[in-house]
Amino acid sequence: MQTNFTPAQLQDPNIADANGILRNCVHCGFCTATCPTYVLGGDERDSPRGRIYMIKEMLENGGTPQADTVTHIDRCLSCLSCTTTCPSGVNYMHLIDQARSHVAKHHKRGLWDSALRALLTFIMPRTTLFRYASVSTALLKPIAPFLKNLGAQRLAALIELSAKSLPRETIGRPGTYAVPQPKARVALLRGCVQPALDPEINAATIRLLNRLNIEVVVSSNETCCGAIPLHAGKDQTALDYARRIVDQWTEADVDHIIITTSGCGTTIKDYGHMLRLDPAYAEKAKIISAKARDISEFLSTQDLPQSSHQNLRVAYHSACSLQHGQKITTQPIDLLRKLGFDVATIPEAHLCCGSAGTYNILQPEIATQLRDRKLGHISKLNVQVIAAGNIGCITQLAAASETPLVHTVQLVDWATGGPKPAKLKT
Repeated sequence: MQTNFTPAQLQDPNIADANGILRNCVHCGFCTATCPTYVLGGDERDSPRGRIYMIKEMLENGGTPQADTVTHIDRCLSCLSCTTTCPSGVNYMHLIDQARSHVAKHHKRGLWDSALRALLTFIMPRTTLFRYASVSTALLKPIAPFLKNLGAQRLAALIELSAKSLPRETIGRPGTYAVPQPKARVALLRGCVQPALDPEINAATIRLLNRLNIEVVVSSNETCCGAIPLHAGKDQTALDYARRIVDQWTEADVDHIIITTSGCGTTIKDYGHMLRLDPAYAEKAKIISAKARDISEFLSTQDLPQSSHQNLRVAYHSACSLQHGQKITTQPIDLLRKLGFDVATIPEAHLCCGSAGTYNILQPEIATQLRDRKLGHISKLNVQVIAAGNIGCITQLAAASETPLVHTVQLVDWATGGPKPAKLKT
């Protein structure tokens, strides 16, 4: 793609980076076939190729972006399915993040839109606050249908996704989960939303790692990894969070950093790029990114105990941030099959379920269509449980699924000597 940035614009390292990404695009259109929003609506502007054109013009022109450009950038899920398909290696992830940063700095949103985005980026990274906010919001569930009829789709989606009650953590709070003569020492990302929505995921991870003779450290200074503000265009806030995470894990002196929320994993593995311009953090960030491992990625390198459970048919839902963001595709399925699970392949597995962080709240109509499309495919597979590697996907699908949803690590923990996941007991 030909670009027309001025020499002065190219002095900005972020614009120079975007220029290189844009020039890699050859307009082939392969990305359109795997883009969820294009598949649903067929609008070129809701395809990666269309968005790339608009982002190019927006960055070249600078200043206030056109309203139409903002609309179609907002509709992007950041699922990164296009990056898996692209034959030219276009780094769409860095490009869309920069586009969102530009929009956040130069576009004035309406009062309600701004307030909702600010509320989400403030509450979600704070686990305790998120817990209270979720339970309080769930009290409004009876009026959600009326809000939809009134056109308040976002508020209705926020209410419907809230939980009336949330479990308490039994294992997973900050501290060191030691074992005699450990063969490795790892840090576990506790997460922001996950400890509130489903703390059993972290508990299962710690039990399993301890069973493998691995010491687990959960930092008491942990903050948001930066993914939530990054995807909201608040890049400086995201970098501040990233620096704090880098500091805490550098001090922890661990062999690996284990992540059970794949959306966070994609961001943490990108710290080397995010902090490349910060001389105090550039090298440390690269080291942390290199140590980051998704739990399924890490377990695929370990010798697991023999499975002791009865056969169970599982639909494995591959989170976009795992299969497209981190290029981890076969490891979770291989793990489950090795342990005796009958894993069913979901048609259109490359398409997003519509969760995408806060997307299912900010773009509820598209998110609901994608969720129902995904569940429609799963309903034909005759499975007893759905497994996924991301709490966002689990929450999104569980909102309309009669089939229980669990994290992949919970099935692995159960199959290797841990307790049966609570969701399967009923």
